[in-house]
Order: sequence, then structure tokens, then C-alpha cells
Amino acid sequence: MPDITIHRLDQRPDLIDRVYEVDSTWPEFMGRDPVANALYWQVAPTFPQLCAVATDDSDAVVATGRALAFALGVPRRGALPDGGLDRVTIWAFNDKLKGQAPDIASAVEIAIGRSHQGSGLSHRMLGALRDAVRAAGLNKLVAPVRPNAKHQYPHLPMAEYITMTRHDGLPVDPWLRVHVRAGGRILRPAPASMVMVGSLAQWREWTGLPFDRTGDVVVPEALVPVHCDVEHDHAVYVEPNVWVEHDLS
Repeated sequence: MPDITIHRLDQRPDLIDRVYEVDSTWPEFMGRDPVANALYWQVAPTFPQLCAVATDDSDAVVATGRALAFALGVPRRGALPDGGLDRVTIWAFNDKLKGQAPDIASAVEIAIGRSHQGSGLSHRMLGALRDAVRAAGLNKLVAPVRPNAKHQYPHLPMAEYITMTRHDGLPVDPWLRVHVRAGGRILRPAPASMVMVGSLAQWREWTGLPFDRTGDVVVPEALVPVHCDVEHDHAVYVEPNVWVEHDLS
């Protein structure tokens, strides 16, 4: 494997526009969340001190980690939201516009290029985000984690899935294991962390599935079934994530 160097984006602003050079492993439907499409592209330029990029010895971008900061201890908040990733993203950008000082950071994404998956780079990228949050003067990093093996159990409630452990007591889910090994604490599900809605024609295009019967449809790589409504010509995917907390104090 080539040598990998991790750069914080406020120290390497020339890499901000390259965060999307990592080979994407997301299924097509995951790119249809309206909050993500409106705001995620702004995370790196708005919060460069909380974002990192890994490059190899040929200067190719092989991984990215993005986080943002928001105020949790203010009226009408106070607790991590059921709306997960989408909700804290909205909070963060609203706070930025209002000049509200943040008191916590949340990871948005850690993306590892296909050729480097399984190499341990995910641990290093999470460590880089933890270091960046600490350097920014915040003592807590949370993450609405997308458990990357949950799609193998689409009908199992997330609250049950996160209790599944291996013989060594670590979570069966690889991404949750990364966080726990780094010192993270699994809190609870974020039951409506992202929402993807589309017409049946759109879902057929995104998945190659017929979507011709009302009811739940198991879609490859979806963490829970997608609800299809033939009579009203739409399908809705509400993705649960898992809140994990890293205490950096």
C-alpha cells in the first residue's frame, strides 16, 4: 500500500474542492436526500477546521472525513435529535448564519476509497476528526453512524441490531466497531436520520426494481425496507442511523 497522509482542510485549503474525488460506494438512492443535496457540499468550505482528506504518495485523494459544529445546549434542542444527520446539518448551518457559538461537533461522513477499504484507514480518519474537533476547542464529537452491515438485516429494528455483539463484546457491525474501538459510546438510534422520497418511476430508475405493489420493498443496501404506495405513485425510504458519542475531554 502507498504511504497515506491525512490533512486537515484548514491547513490544506487547496484540497477542499477535492473531497468528492473518493470512489463513491453509495447506492444511487442515497443521493436523493434533499438536505444532503442542499447542504453537504458546503460542509468542507464552511467547516474546514473539522474536515480532513487523506492522500497517497501520488497525491490521489483516497479518503475524506467531514464534520460540522452546532449548538446543542440551547432552547428547543438539548438532546440529539431523532432526525439525525439531516437535522444536525440544518442546525449547524442555521447557527453559522446566526452567529451562534457551537458547543458540539457531529461527523457527517467518513468515506474510504474502494481500493483502501479494509486497510485500517477508517480508524485513522476517525482519529483525524477527533483530533480536529479537540483542536477546535470542542470536547464532544457525535456521529449519526450508518451501520454498514445493517442492510443484511433489513427487517430487524435498529434498536435490536445495535445490541448484537461478537464473542469479544464488540458490535457485530464493522462501522460501529470502528467507533467503539476509538472510544465511542453507542447511545441510541436516530430513527429518521435521512429521508428519500420519489415517484415509483424514479425508484425503478434508482434501483432496477419493479415497485409495482403497495407495501414494503427490500432494496439492496437499504438499511430498512422502502415503503411503496402504488395508488399514490410514490415510495419513501426513511433511514435510521445510530447516535455514537465520543467524549474528548
